[in-house]
Amino acid sequence: MNKNRPVNLDIATIKLPITAYVSILHRVSGVILFAGVAILLCMLDASLESPESFAALKEGLQNPIYQFFIWGTLAALAYHMVAGIRHLIMDMGIGETLEGGQSGAKIALVVAVVLIALAGVWVW
Repeated sequence: MNKNRPVNLDIATIKLPITAYVSILHRVSGVILFAGVAILLCMLDASLESPESFAALKEGLQNPIYQFFIWGTLAALAYHMVAGIRHLIMDMGIGETLEGGQSGAKIALVVAVVLIALAGVWVW
């Protein structure tokens, strides 16, 4: 084995295929969902304490920061769901080739962007 081979450790110059980006984003969306659901559960707990706390939370959800958080959580859910369905389809043996994986990744990205845009329309 050649020990003098070049090693590229600069992540900014590495050209990853679209399937790698879809996979990485799937993992990132899972982490965002984990944190988002924890915060949403705290908000649910606060809303169930009393009618006053429910009214305060309802009023607070009109704040654009809260709306952005809700949209971000819904966006992570939409992307994670679409990418997960893509993985399930590939587990059935569909799209396992290089071309099939690339076209499946592109379709997943387009569907996720549409769902994320619809979530934005729904939240705002």
